[in-house]
Amino acid sequence: MAGLIRWTREDTERLESETLSPTATRSVDSRGRSLPELGDAYRTAFQRDRDRIVHSKAFRRLTHKTQVFINPEGDHYVTRLTHTLQVTQIGRSIARDLGLNEDLAEAICLGHDVGHSPFGHTGEDALSEFVEGEWLHSAQGVRIFDLLEPQNLTWEVLDGIRAHSWKIAEPPATQEGRICRFADRIAYLTHDVEDAMRAGVIKRTDLPAAALAKYGEPGSEWVASMIRAVVDESVVREKVAMDRESLEVMNELRAFMFARVYLRPETEGQRRTVFGIIRDLVNYFVAHNAEIPDTYRHTEADTLTQVIDYVAGMTDRYAISVHDELYRPRLF
Repeated sequence: MAGLIRWTREDTERLESETLSPTATRSVDSRGRSLPELGDAYRTAFQRDRDRIVHSKAFRRLTHKTQVFINPEGDHYVTRLTHTLQVTQIGRSIARDLGLNEDLAEAICLGHDVGHSPFGHTGEDALSEFVEGEWLHSAQGVRIFDLLEPQNLTWEVLDGIRAHSWKIAEPPATQEGRICRFADRIAYLTHDVEDAMRAGVIKRTDLPAAALAKYGEPGSEWVASMIRAVVDESVVREKVAMDRESLEVMNELRAFMFARVYLRPETEGQRRTVFGIIRDLVNYFVAHNAEIPDTYRHTEADTLTQVIDYVAGMTDRYAISVHDELYRPRLF
C-alpha cells in the first residue's frame, strides 16, 4: 500500500458532507463569487479564499499596524498581524469543536482586519472625521478585496468580514462568520490585558474580580474558558452564542479595558498626534491627488474616497514617514 494518497477537492467536499454539523456551511453550497471560476483540483472554494487572503498585500501590511500600543518599546507586544493569527487559531478551535467549516472560519478570521487603518482604533476614529457617520474597517476590508486588491472571494467570506464587528447590527449569515465575532473579542481582550500588564498600565489586582473568578488566570486560561463558554452554549442553542453570565463578565472586562487602557487620560496626547497625522495626510492628498500611487487607486471613486483608501492602507511607520517627509522641516 502506498504511503501517501492524492486528496482532491471532491474528497474534501465529500468529507464536509458526511461529517460537518447540519448548520455548517459546506463549500458546495457557497453562493459563489462575483466572477464565476472553475473549481480548483485540490482546494475547496473557501480554502482558495484563505490562500488568496494570506498572499495579499493588505494582509502583509498588518505586520506594521498597531493593535493597541502605538510604537511600543519591546518585542512582545501584539500587532495587528499577531492578533489576526490569534483570532484565527481561536476561530478554528471553536469551528472544530462545533463541527462547523474550519476552512471558512479560518478565511474569515484571516481577513477580518485587513481593512484596518494605521494606529488602531484611534486611526479609525480619525478617518471618521471625513465621512458621514462612522468609518469602519470592516467595510474597508470588503472594499479592499472587491475593488482595491480584487481577490474575487466567495460571498460567505466577504459577508463574514463585513459583519465581524459587533458594531454591525446585522450579524454574519453563516455560523462560521459568527465564530469570528467571538474569536476576535476573545483574542483582543486576553492579549490586550497581558500587554497592558506588561506595559505597567494595569496590575493583576486591578482586573475585575468577576473575570478572574469566571475565567481563571489571564492568558491561556482565559482563552480556554471563553472558548468553552461559546462551545457549550452553542450546542444548547444550536447556533454560535455565549451564555449570558459569561457574556456579561466579558462585557464588564471590555468596559474596564476601555476605561483603564484604551481611553485612559495618559493616551490623550498620542490620540491628538494620531488625529493630526491622519488629518494632515488626508488634506494633503486631497489637494495633491495625483501623488497617490496608481497601484492603490480606484479611479472610479471620488477624490476623497481615493485619498481615504490610500491613507487607510498605510502602515503606522509608513504614515509617520510620509507625514515627516511632507511636514517636518528639512535641515539641508
